[in-house]
Amino acid sequence: MSDEQELGITESKQYNTGEWYAEVVQKAGLANYGPEGMSGFIVTRPRAYALWERVQGFLDAKFKSTGVQNAYFPLFIPESYLEREKDVVEGFDPEVAWVTHAGHQELEERLAVRPTSESIIAPYMAQWVRSHRDLPLRVNQWASVVRWEATETKPFFRTKEFLWQEGHTAHATHDDAWEETMTRLEQYESVYEDLLAIPVLRGAKPEHDKFPGAHTTTTVEALMPDGKSVQGATSHHLGTSFAEAFDITYTDVDEESQATHTTSWGLSWRALGALIMTHSDDQGLVLPHTVAPEQVVVVPIWQADTQEKVLEYAESITEELEADGIRVELDDRDERNPGFKFNEWELKGVPVRFEIGPNEVDDDVVTVVHRPDGESKEVPREDIAETVRAEFDEVYAKLYATAEENLAENVREADSRADILGTIGQHGGYVKAPWCGDEDCEAEIKDQIAAEIVMVPLNDEEAEIHGGEECAVCGDDAEETAYFAKSY
Repeated sequence: MSDEQELGITESKQYNTGEWYAEVVQKAGLANYGPEGMSGFIVTRPRAYALWERVQGFLDAKFKSTGVQNAYFPLFIPESYLEREKDVVEGFDPEVAWVTHAGHQELEERLAVRPTSESIIAPYMAQWVRSHRDLPLRVNQWASVVRWEATETKPFFRTKEFLWQEGHTAHATHDDAWEETMTRLEQYESVYEDLLAIPVLRGAKPEHDKFPGAHTTTTVEALMPDGKSVQGATSHHLGTSFAEAFDITYTDVDEESQATHTTSWGLSWRALGALIMTHSDDQGLVLPHTVAPEQVVVVPIWQADTQEKVLEYAESITEELEADGIRVELDDRDERNPGFKFNEWELKGVPVRFEIGPNEVDDDVVTVVHRPDGESKEVPREDIAETVRAEFDEVYAKLYATAEENLAENVREADSRADILGTIGQHGGYVKAPWCGDEDCEAEIKDQIAAEIVMVPLNDEEAEIHGGEECAVCGDDAEETAYFAKSY
């Protein structure tokens, strides 16, 4: 470990959240900033990539269980393909990176480095769909995209290149496509709640903020401890706009040609940013066992006359855990003292630590310490693999409960413009307010406090506007409920 890492975390999560986050990412060995002159790019280190692989594996299994097949499409998209769906071009044009030359030769047609892949995937879906028997068609790709945003680099939240998956489907009816849209949204919700220990809200983006060309964009939103919202994933019902632009049609049972109804849906490594931001603390990274590269670290503590028996005991426990499929690290380094090891593994976010000294050996027990709260207990050596899985569940429950409490305490209501501005300005979090549906009302809030409508509820009861309610911003008749928040 470098001298820089030995210093631990010097910034405060509560008072300097941005600086704290950057420090955790680097000192926990998750990422480095890209080369000089390449602002907006990061190097993803093995520990962070291992986290991404666990997210990927979790989602990939869910996708495949519901009929999705993986594929891969070119990184470069001809400009003429993008222009076939004008809304996509207009929506992404400021962020598109273009390739104009190959070596010294100018290309006949510019190639976009994919900002998203509807325009390259849709033409091939059109080739693959001929009859109603070919539907539904479901494909997904794991890839990277490039969006040349002129914003400050924040690893996993804001980078010019990022990893993600994007799924694309074609269906016979509007309702089938809507069912698909919601299935993917529920799977994204599961990623956050069942894998990352982060509760989320489900909703739809307002009309003016939906995916270019889409019928409806749905979203899961996660609230960070600093009061900002993270768009965790989106699932889009694209209607027939892409099918009409790219001729994705099928022959129905009456031999009539019909346009398909398509969807697209994606989750990026922003989920890792939400994971780091939500659970970590001033001692470093905090991870649930579901994604942690090391689920348990075993730290033997000995004097010269007890070293042999302590190490033998620690090794036997390590082997038993490994045999049970638990990701375990035995830290038997002689050149580092136990206190240093404790701090190092806390910095790296290992959820459970075993401390084993001569007393534990004599009593045939293990001292278990939870990350992040430091709760310590003695447990029997017997059935240790089964015991540690119970400890994993306990740590996960603690992490989820803390995040759930943060969410519950930070959803507030407002019925006036002043209330919206004052509540977000003082507390952050989400502010629910009746809204007329006019983008100008959102713009007024955004201009004054940099908050926006992150979603409108999908739940009919919550979204319902009762007669006589007025828009909290302009006073006109309200049409729906809006959640205002600052966001990453």
